[in-house]
Amino acid sequence: MPRLTRQQIDDEILEAAAHLFARHGLKETSVQRIADTVGYSKTGLLHRFPTKEALQTAVIDRCVEQIRDTASGVAELPPGPRRDRAVLTGLADLAIAQPGMVALLLSSLLSERESEIGEALAVIGRALADAFGDDLHAYSERALRVTGALGAVAVASIALCGRLTADASPRLAEVGFDALGH
Repeated sequence: MPRLTRQQIDDEILEAAAHLFARHGLKETSVQRIADTVGYSKTGLLHRFPTKEALQTAVIDRCVEQIRDTASGVAELPPGPRRDRAVLTGLADLAIAQPGMVALLLSSLLSERESEIGEALAVIGRALADAFGDDLHAYSERALRVTGALGAVAVASIALCGRLTADASPRLAEVGFDALGH
């Protein structure tokens, strides 16, 4: 079996950390727990990410980067059904490839804005809002539907983790799109 590249190792660590941060919170997830999850020593993990805060920052930055990549692909589309479908398709692709990142994305919508985790994850929420062209924290029928759509994609991908293949992406996006009520 070929050795993993440096980038593949970092990707594996960031994905596992995202999943654990989403599930247990930033404060409750230890470096040791992340190291155990990916099968590396704590020392080895700290060699790649020198502090827990550096790892948290890298995970959040990666998640935001992926959402912004999706958003940049739809930036020229006006808000509406075509843009929504394109964003949800991008998020469905991400959900299948990296369910931990999507779990973190979902937790960014669930966290209390004034909490430490809420402040750290607010940047993810803003990136999502930009992708959809909405303010997802202001209550409205649209915010409710977008949040439901994101929840549908995230929960389905997490619940079916490991059983979804890339060809399921359009169907997963459609589940979220249905929640938008277009």
